[in-house]
Amino acid sequence: MNVLKFGGTSVGSAEAIKKVMKIVSERVVNEKIILVVSALGGTTDALIACGTLAASGDEGYKENLQKIEHRHLETVKELIPVQNQSSVLSLVKKMCNEIEDICNGVFLLNELSERTKDRIVSYGELMSSQIISAAFQLNGVKNSWLDSRTVIKTNSNYSFAAVDFAVTNKNVTDFVASVKDNLIVAPGFIASDNNNITTTLGRGGSDYTAAIYAAAVNAEVLEIWTDVSGMMTADPRWVPNAKVIPSISYQEGMELSHFGAKVIYPPTIQPVMSKGIPVLIKNTFAPQDAGTLIQNKVEVNGSIIRGISSINNITLISLEGSGMVGIPGFSKRLFEALSNAKINVILITQSSSEHSICVAVDSSSADKAKEVVDAAFEYEISIGKVEPLIVERELSIVALVGDNMKNHTGISGRMFSSLGRNGVNVRAISQGSSERNISAVISTADVRKAVNVLHEDFFETTYKQVNLFIVGTGNVGAKLIGQLNQQLSYLQQQLRLQVRVVGLANSRKMLINEEGISLNDWKQLLDNGEKAVLQQFVDEIIKRNLRNSVFVDITANDVVAFVYNQLLQKSIAVVACNKVAASSVYENYKKLKDLSREFNAPFLFETNVGAGLPVIGTLNDLKRSGDKVNKIQAVLSGTLNFVFNNYDGSRTFAEVVKQAQDEGYTEPDPRLDLGGTDVMRKIMILAREAGEQIEMNDIANNSFMPASCMEGSVDDFYKEMGKHEAHFKKLLEEANAQNCKLKFVAQFENGKANVGLQHIPAESDFYHLYGKDNLVLFYTERYPEQPLVIKGAGAGADVTASGVFADIIRAAKA
Repeated sequence: MNVLKFGGTSVGSAEAIKKVMKIVSERVVNEKIILVVSALGGTTDALIACGTLAASGDEGYKENLQKIEHRHLETVKELIPVQNQSSVLSLVKKMCNEIEDICNGVFLLNELSERTKDRIVSYGELMSSQIISAAFQLNGVKNSWLDSRTVIKTNSNYSFAAVDFAVTNKNVTDFVASVKDNLIVAPGFIASDNNNITTTLGRGGSDYTAAIYAAAVNAEVLEIWTDVSGMMTADPRWVPNAKVIPSISYQEGMELSHFGAKVIYPPTIQPVMSKGIPVLIKNTFAPQDAGTLIQNKVEVNGSIIRGISSINNITLISLEGSGMVGIPGFSKRLFEALSNAKINVILITQSSSEHSICVAVDSSSADKAKEVVDAAFEYEISIGKVEPLIVERELSIVALVGDNMKNHTGISGRMFSSLGRNGVNVRAISQGSSERNISAVISTADVRKAVNVLHEDFFETTYKQVNLFIVGTGNVGAKLIGQLNQQLSYLQQQLRLQVRVVGLANSRKMLINEEGISLNDWKQLLDNGEKAVLQQFVDEIIKRNLRNSVFVDITANDVVAFVYNQLLQKSIAVVACNKVAASSVYENYKKLKDLSREFNAPFLFETNVGAGLPVIGTLNDLKRSGDKVNKIQAVLSGTLNFVFNNYDGSRTFAEVVKQAQDEGYTEPDPRLDLGGTDVMRKIMILAREAGEQIEMNDIANNSFMPASCMEGSVDDFYKEMGKHEAHFKKLLEEANAQNCKLKFVAQFENGKANVGLQHIPAESDFYHLYGKDNLVLFYTERYPEQPLVIKGAGAGADVTASGVFADIIRAAKA
């Protein structure tokens, strides 16, 4: 004999019940089955609401009862042929009248006891089971309806009654022996005490009912039919890549169930576990799926973790005080106070100093817990030995579960490293001596991200999801998006990174889509986005709290640069093409670097110097390996190098500068390049990365630009350059007279930095520097005479975008 239980969603409609009947009808031909059913989905809550409204004097319960009655009558009409409906419709109406009579009494008394509540909610299962039994009968499947209250006997602890298994097992076996039909249909959830008064079995009661029957008849298997295809590695509503667990042990099943996996509930497993009866979780709506088998011994499949689960609505209560240290009895009194108030403790942790004890309780019990614990320790609180109970709300528990965790080192470290990298703060930790689960209390705002991060780390060997928020969609930004689109497949296949652009913003519009923005038509999508408000965009990034988030700034905007601190504090990586932050006052630069370290959030700005050249990365590698930078010499402006390489006197200096701007080599305001400000920023960034505390006003600038060119608008700038053509031609002629070339060179040595136009002789490394190339020379302890040289294109949208791309990959792999 087998026992099959179908839950509320499986019997939530006439259409769903027809699926149940098909599954059972095909099997009952060759085997005996006890079919346990729940109330129609949502009916139990609706009945509780009726009782509660009645007790509060609200006549709205009558309208609710009418809805319940109508739903059940309609279900009968859809399931049973018209000529056979009358008797079942009469039965449903009779029970609905009984519910109304009870609620009328509750309304008059303004009182709803647990005993009365049990009686009211029992009608959900009584109606559904009798409707289904009649439907089977009238469709040619003979069956016997069994009122579970007549066989399952409990104590009188209403709403959560304890089963008397000795009496119950005998009652069940006697009934089964007396029935010749292959199918028995029984309501779940309900029972009765020794006085035959209706009781209920608490949360997950229908599953428990099925397990009681399975244990009593020594069933071959207990099948729990629900709306998912088994127990999952994580909640599929949160984790799209959650997988069905093919097989799991009883102990693992109970751990996952305790920590929020709602496919089954912990008491369900107890009766069948003691008899070694397997539990099979199946999907009513996909009966062909294999499901999950819960059994005593499970084959090792190489996975250390079996599943990830979580519980929301948790409150952490902490008893602290110096008077607790070394004094026995505090724990006893704490748990006694909670027990007497019928407050369930979900998790316990205590510091080794004995200075504090933390316990997690359901948030609905938090106020009561504080009241009873403060009362229990009133004297100690009054004399300062113990602090009043500390209550922390809006928390959740996330748990790793798996028998194979036992004696495997590094699981906790891996778990907390994953959470830490994504800015998930752990408030409390608990691990049982069985090493079957590791639990962490975290903010409810972080639980979805935490579950995804852990699932990605422990289950998804295929790829890591990276979520990009890009600000700036101009020349470089557009090139970056094109490069990303081209490389998406490569990144996923070769680097195991699933890179998604989930946010875009420019000066006019912004767009966020958690599922990813199509990179084929991003321009049109962004144009149809909402009005851009930077702080709103940043707030939305923080609110979404997506794992492995990277903020990419491809602007030259100082306002954008000053939101980095908000993002880093939320463990969101920042990749900056924008030089403003790294070249701002040293205090701000250091703050951002410190936040990056503190919150495990990369702050990368390789393209601030040399576009796509590996300048900053090489400098950091030198430092990390123990080398010391003594001197840096560099041509750091691709723009200026382009200008002086192309200015030969045949065209005006202004025309060459305009060409550089048109080809995308200059800053939006070319004066930042021509005046040396951009080069000053770059050498300052390198000096800072080398370990020097330096500000812009510490850098000497030997500017070659006439002062009048630096005033007014960009148009005025070009006009003034035209007026000063003779000045520029003279600079060129003086260099030619010495067989030299003009190069704008930056230097850092002995804590001092300077930039300026120089005459470069033929023997210099800088002489053969063409086009828009940059050249950086690092003189270090290991490279004292022959410097480490980095040379290549130092400007241009393509190479700059590729440098940003490389930083994104570094951030993703961190």
